[in-house]
Parts: sequence; structure tokens; C-alpha cells
Amino acid sequence: MKSRLSACLAALLALSMLPAHAIEILHWERLPLVVPLIVGQERIVFIDRNVRVGVPAATGERLRVQSAGGAVYLRASDTLSPTRLQLQDTDSGALILLDIAAEPAREGQAPLEPVRIVDGQPADTGLADEPNKARRDTPIPVVLTRYAAQNLYAPLRTVEPLRGVMRVNLPRDLNLDALLPTLPVRAIPLAAWRLEDQWVTAVRLTHSGAGRIALDPRALQGDFVSATFQHESLGPRGTPEDTTVLYLVTRGHGLAQSLLPAIARFDPAANLNETEVLRTGTEASHAQ
Repeated sequence: MKSRLSACLAALLALSMLPAHAIEILHWERLPLVVPLIVGQERIVFIDRNVRVGVPAATGERLRVQSAGGAVYLRASDTLSPTRLQLQDTDSGALILLDIAAEPAREGQAPLEPVRIVDGQPADTGLADEPNKARRDTPIPVVLTRYAAQNLYAPLRTVEPLRGVMRVNLPRDLNLDALLPTLPVRAIPLAAWRLEDQWVTAVRLTHSGAGRIALDPRALQGDFVSATFQHESLGPRGTPEDTTVLYLVTRGHGLAQSLLPAIARFDPAANLNETEVLRTGTEASHAQ
């Protein structure tokens, strides 16, 4: 029994002597998180969500930033004064702020450990759920349209977070020729997001003709919950006003399933010729 206990203690002692790969845990509570860097050393920030990083232009080439698979890789090639980075969740639009600064390594200084960012617990003030409550009081088509417009037009820092929203992929071969068949516009899908059972798809519209045309949702062909134009009209082709964005909200499926089937054009003359041939053949048979 003693020999077995001694073996267990020896194993635990050996494990305790192994080098530990520590990870610094930072709690995001809407206050900027301080992440120091050492010049020439890469530091990894784990955030467990796909993010895009907003980097001030003033950093120039002194800071290399890469983002992949829920991790952000930071490496400074020179000293950096305190600089703020913005990490935006690509699905919800939520922002996390990092204050970084890079200094040369001190003699004997150990490499900095990776950082993991986790959501902090909001204070129990009774107001924590107010933003989500207000958002639910607003119809989902309105919320989705506003969110899509902010993602396309607003600066990164001003995009309001939207809990539960997901970016969805668009079919590469999605043909929108039948969307506005009565107007001389070209429609190209840009991006789409989903919240609960509703989708919003942003579509770029470009005027291909002369003069100015008014945009009317009643001219749209398809099954849509709502349709919103970024601008109410389009200018002549080749002018800055010849392009706008249309936001289409659908329920239960994406835009591809809400489009009306395209009607193939036909040549009346061809049908006329075929009828003439049949009539001529019939008259010939009666003559016989």
C-alpha cells in the first residue's frame, strides 16, 4: 500500500514540475482591455468567434494583425505607443476594444502568454436586458434592415450589436433579372443576414439607362416581408447617383426561394409560322 501511495505522490510531483502553458483571462465588460506586446514577439488573443479587426492607420507597418478561426495574432516590429484596436464580431456586430502598446523586451523577460477574452457578467442593475427588450419591441424586419444598412454604410465602431443575428452565404449563381423587370436596372446580391426565422438580403441596384428613375417597392416581383431602398431614386448611368442598395426581408427562407420564376420570352412570329404550316397542311389534306 505504501509503495503504491509513494508512486502516486511521485507522479504528482513530476506533473507539477512540467512547464505550464498559462493563458491570461480577460473579462469584457464594455471597458477597453489592456493587452501589452513585446517587440518582435507574437501574442495570440483567443476570442472564440470570428472577428474583423479595425487597426488605426497610424500604426503603419509596425503592427502585423491576422485573424483566423476565432484567434487574433498580434506582432509588433517596433515600439508602439498606446493604440486602440476594435474587434467586431462578424455575426452579431458586437465590438470589443483592445488597448495595445509594444515595448522592447527587458533582459531575462519571459514571453507574454496568450490571452483569452470572455464575456463579463453585467452588473445586476435591472437594466441589463433593456437593450434586448427594446430590440424585440421593434419589428424584426426593421431591426434587420437597420443592421444591414449599418454594416454596409456606417463606420465599424458605430455598428450596433444584434444578439442572435447570423451572416449567411448567398448562392453564387443567384440571378435577379426578374426582380425589377420593368426598370432598366442591374441587380447584384451583396450580403445576407438571418435573425430567427427572417432573412435580410442587401442587393445593389445600378441604373443602366438615361434620365432619373423613381424606385417603388410595388415594382418588385417576389414574395417579400418588406423592401427598403437606400435612396428613393436613381440618376443616369455613369453618375454618382446611378447606384443604391435594396434591402429585402424574407420569412422562412432566403431570397432565392422568394423570387418569382423567370418567364421565358417567346417570338410570336415563330408561333405564327408554325400555325400557318399546320393550317396549310390541313388544307392540303382536305383538297386530296
